[in-house]
Amino acid sequence: MANTVNFSVRLDSELKRECEELFGELGLNLTTAINVFLRRSLQVGGLPFEVRQDRPNKETIAAMLEAERIAHDPNVKHYTDLDEMFEELKKGE
Repeated sequence: MANTVNFSVRLDSELKRECEELFGELGLNLTTAINVFLRRSLQVGGLPFEVRQDRPNKETIAAMLEAERIAHDPNVKHYTDLDEMFEELKKGE
């Protein structure tokens, strides 16, 4: 049996919960998933995946949903162009 050591890492509790749920669905616990990640990193000589933003974060999704709601709200003033909007803003000064 290989010598093992404890490895402590601080992470957001929600991130930990979500990862435990995801890896649990794959039949892995968090320790096994981290070991897979580290072994694969050694095999490829770096991160075993491309680092990029593939999807919007929660805040961006919330902003997109709010924009969609505003766009369909008949009580919100809509403008046909920027000039019309700026004229309206100048009236409020």
